[in-house]
This record gives sequence, C-alpha cells and structure tokens, in this order.
Amino acid sequence: MSQDLPASPNYFRPVFFSTFLTIFLAEMGDKTQLSTLLISAESQSPWVVFAGSALALISTSLLGVSLGYWIARRLDPQILDFCVALLSLLIAGLLMGDVVSA
Repeated sequence: MSQDLPASPNYFRPVFFSTFLTIFLAEMGDKTQLSTLLISAESQSPWVVFAGSALALISTSLLGVSLGYWIARRLDPQILDFCVALLSLLIAGLLMGDVVSA
C-alpha cells in the first residue's frame, strides 16, 4: 500500500507549484470561468460572485483530493497507474470518436 510522503520543504514546493500551474492553466477559459464571468456581469456584485465561485472550487478540490487520497491508500500504486492509463486511453478514444464523427 502507499505510504505518506514526508512534508519536507524540499517536497512541498514542487508539488504545490506543479499543482497550481496545472489547475490554473486547465481552468483558463473553461466553462467554469465563463460562467463566473457571466454571473458577475449580470449580478453587479463581483465580490459575492468571487466568494461563491471560490468556495465552490475549493469544495470540489477538497472532494477530489479526499477521494484521491482514499483511493491511493487502498490500491497498489501499479494498479492505480494502470487504471489511470486505461481511463486516459478511454477518454482519448471517446474524444477521437467525437472528432471523427463531427
């Protein structure tokens, strides 16, 4: 089973910054950002929209991290890697199917 990694400063920075950069770039221009933009424009209350959208993103991130941690503690890392690879191939195949049929 997986073991907890030490929370040393040498480990914290690369994980923190790679996570931040990955999520930041993935969220740019997606439907969440566009929805937040439209809600903010309609509501005339940008700080309330910011607070609501930030809380929603924190909640979904907490759910994802908690679920990922739970799964990682119960599955062998090799099985987990295989499952992630299989899921990635499935998603890629579905996306390719959409492109070909369009």
